[in-house]
Amino acid sequence: MNLLLYAVTVVIWGTTWIAIKWQLDDVPPSVSIAYRFWLAAAVLFVLLAVMRRPMRPPREAWRYLVAQGLALFCVNFLCFYYAERTVPSGLVAVVFSIAPLLNSINGRLFLGRPLQPTAIAGAAFGLAGIICLSLPEITGHFGDHAVWIGLAVAFAGTMCFSIGNLLSSRMQAIGLHPLVTNSWAMLIGATVLTLGSAVAGLSFVPQTDVRYVGALVYLAVPGSVIGFTAYLTLVGRIGPERAAYCTVLFPFVALAVSTVFEGYRWSVLTVIGLALVVFGNLVAFGAVPRPVFRRREIL
Repeated sequence: MNLLLYAVTVVIWGTTWIAIKWQLDDVPPSVSIAYRFWLAAAVLFVLLAVMRRPMRPPREAWRYLVAQGLALFCVNFLCFYYAERTVPSGLVAVVFSIAPLLNSINGRLFLGRPLQPTAIAGAAFGLAGIICLSLPEITGHFGDHAVWIGLAVAFAGTMCFSIGNLLSSRMQAIGLHPLVTNSWAMLIGATVLTLGSAVAGLSFVPQTDVRYVGALVYLAVPGSVIGFTAYLTLVGRIGPERAAYCTVLFPFVALAVSTVFEGYRWSVLTVIGLALVVFGNLVAFGAVPRPVFRRREIL
């Protein structure tokens, strides 16, 4: 079951990049994100009604739901939309690939979780692989002041993603299913985005062409309803440290799609990067029987 959840998350979130790209036209990003989560929340509430699951979370969960809605379904996406406009996508991928490390560190700082050597080592190999993949794109951009600002924003978005992971783990520990928490958190995120966009005077007129509408539906249903439910369920089952490692595989799925639709050409560095990421996966899940990667927990 864990492998299925892992594969579903990687495949879905690895292909949402092209749908996001199709939305970066006339509609303001915050409005497009709000539309995405309004639609996703509506689908989730319908599913809960059909499944006859309790919809109303307990009072003690609301502070976590508000925090998750802001971190995971609002600020996180705003940061990455902004970063994509000022920073090469390869650099953004490198920043996002530190999510497993942030989950390990934040889990230790805020939840008292022991650090897991295999998860940290696997994340380090994954980061090295993403750097190999992105090296041709990132070369020559480090002297640009705007790039450094964009990197800081991307890091903030990754931190929000990590915080959302830990909040979901905390709520699952008290017995709340991700279907329920995602429904309310997405609704909260969409509401904040809508109010913020209205205060900023942004236009809410949507595009009606097939490409934009198709991208919106894909991002809302597979990308949000299925993707976030699968991923956060995985967080509850194997922990946020190992679950977040799938984030370093997203660029490779995106490259596979780009190879088919945009004629992307693979290089030696790309192959080396892929090998490092695959090895990192094996290390992170304890499949490499070496003493240095033993499962002994530290600290």
